[in-house]
Amino acid sequence: MLTDEQVDAALPELNGWERADGALRRSVKFPAFLDGIDAVRRVAEHAENKDHHPDIDIRWRTVTFALVTHSEGGITDKDLEMAREIDGILG
Repeated sequence: MLTDEQVDAALPELNGWERADGALRRSVKFPAFLDGIDAVRRVAEHAENKDHHPDIDIRWRTVTFALVTHSEGGITDKDLEMAREIDGILG
């Protein structure tokens, strides 16, 4: 598990992510509902292949991704890596 300081040090390299409620979180507003659904599908396929699954909340055109390694009790390097990969998927 990473310390809050380690997570905060990594945040500037991530696009729109924040440390909140013990997880890495990023909310993205899409132009249309189905654009958000398509992004969720692409992230979900990648996450399934990596066996590291974000919590995903869909609210009309806004999708929020939350990353935490529950088995480690907090944010880990795996979460930072997945955040970078989600950034790449979303463009």
